[in-house]
Amino acid sequence: ACFARGYLPREVRFVGLARTPLDDAAFRVRLADGLKCEEIAADACSLQVGEFLRRCSYCRCEYDSAADWVAVEGRLLALEGGARANRVVYLAVPPFIFGPAARVMAQTGFLSRGDSLTEPWTRLVVEKPFGRDRASYDELQRILGAVCAEEQTFRIDHYLGKEVVQNLLVLRFANTIFEPLWCRAHVSHVHISLSETQGVAGRAGYFDQYGIIRDVMQNHLMQILSLLAMEPPAHLDAEAIRDAKVAVLQKIQPLTLDDLVVGQYGSVASAADSRGYLQEGGVPPDSRTPTYAAAVLRVDTLRWQGVPFLLTAGKGLCHNRTEVRMHFRDEATLFDNAIADLPCGTETNELIIGVQPDEKLALRIVSKTPGVGMKLGTTELDLCFREKYPGQRIADAYENLLLDVVRGDRSLFIRSDELEAAWDIYTPVLQQLESLQIQPWPYAAGSCGPAALDALGMRHGIPDAMVVGQG
Repeated sequence: ACFARGYLPREVRFVGLARTPLDDAAFRVRLADGLKCEEIAADACSLQVGEFLRRCSYCRCEYDSAADWVAVEGRLLALEGGARANRVVYLAVPPFIFGPAARVMAQTGFLSRGDSLTEPWTRLVVEKPFGRDRASYDELQRILGAVCAEEQTFRIDHYLGKEVVQNLLVLRFANTIFEPLWCRAHVSHVHISLSETQGVAGRAGYFDQYGIIRDVMQNHLMQILSLLAMEPPAHLDAEAIRDAKVAVLQKIQPLTLDDLVVGQYGSVASAADSRGYLQEGGVPPDSRTPTYAAAVLRVDTLRWQGVPFLLTAGKGLCHNRTEVRMHFRDEATLFDNAIADLPCGTETNELIIGVQPDEKLALRIVSKTPGVGMKLGTTELDLCFREKYPGQRIADAYENLLLDVVRGDRSLFIRSDELEAAWDIYTPVLQQLESLQIQPWPYAAGSCGPAALDALGMRHGIPDAMVVGQG
C-alpha cells in the first residue's frame, strides 16, 4: 500500500532473505496473493502490483554464514547499480537468531553505520520478543549494541503504529478538557485489556515458550499504559516522548503474585469444536503456560498515587478486542437516588478508547431517558473513526511504522531503557511463576476468563472486575 501511494523512494527495491531455496519468480508468486491496493482503482492497482513485484528479489541465506552475507551484499550492490544505497534490514526471525545474524552482518560490513552525512545509512528493525526476562534482554542488547548503534536500531511494537494509540498524545495534550481530569482526584481505576477469541492453533510451539505475559502484556499493554500515564513530554520529538515513557515506567513497582491472576483455557464439553490449550498440537500435556493474565499495577507518581491500573490479556475469550477504559470516580450529585436505580455494574462516567478491531473514542455519561419522570440511563458520546472518516484510509500499524523507519522517525519505537524498565516490572513474578510451578486457573474457552479476576479486583478496589472486563 505504501508503494502504491508513492510514499516510498522512487528507486526502492525489496529483497527477501531466508534459508528456503527459491528463485525470484517463485518468491514473487508467494508475495502476489497478499498484495492489496484497497481503495485504488482495480486497473491502477494491477499496474502497481506488477511494478512492485518487478522490484522484489530473493536471496537464500543462512543467517550465520559470512559467505552467504557476502553473496547477499554483492546481489544488493548489483541491484543498487554498483553504489551502496540506504538500507532497512528487518529481522523478522526468532530472537535466538538476532545475535548470530547481527554479528555476521557486522563482520562482513553489511551493517554500515553511515557515520557521516554523505554516507548511506543502514537501519536495523528488530521484532519482538525482546528476550524472556531482564537478563536475556540485557544479553541481547549487549550483542546488538556491539554491532549496531542505538540510533540505527528500531525495536518495533506494532501496537504503537495503531491509529488510536498514536492518537493518545493528541487526546491528552491537545484537549484541555481532559488534563484536569487525568489524575487520581477524578479517576478511580484504569483497565487496559486485550482479548482474543482464538486460541493458539498454529503458534503453540512459540507460545508455550513465552506465555501471555511475555507475548502481549509486557510489551503491547505496557506501551499503552506508558502513554496513558506519562507526564507531558518537554517536546514532541522522539527522545522527549520516550524520556516521558521511561520516567513513568520506572515509577511502577515490580509485579507480585498477590497482584496477578493467571489462567489457561480448557475445552467445553458442550461444544463439538472446542479444544483446550492442552489439546493444541505441540503443547505438552502438563504445560503450566498461562493463556490469560490479569495484573494490577500501581504508578507511584503524584498524578496516579492510589489509582490501580488493571491489565488483562488472554486467548480463547468471549471477545476479540483491545481497549482502554478509564473509570471516573462517582461523586455525590443531586441525582444520587436516580443513579442508584441503574443496573448493577453500570459505570456512570468512563472514557473508552477502542484500539481494535473498531477504532473509536467514547465518553460515557449519564442522561435522562426520554419519557415521563426523572429516569436516568447511560449513553456514549462516541467517535467511530470509520464512520467519521468514511473516505479516509486507516493505515495498517506495520505500514505506519515501517514508513517511519524509512523517514528516520523513532518516536513510535522502543528505546533500550524502556525495555529495561518494563522487564524490571515483570521479571521477578515471571521467575516465581516458573520456579514455584504455579498452576493457572482454568477457564472455559469462549468465556470471559477465570473467576479469580473478581477476587483480584476486590483486593484493589475494583468492584465487579469481571463485568468491567466484559465492557
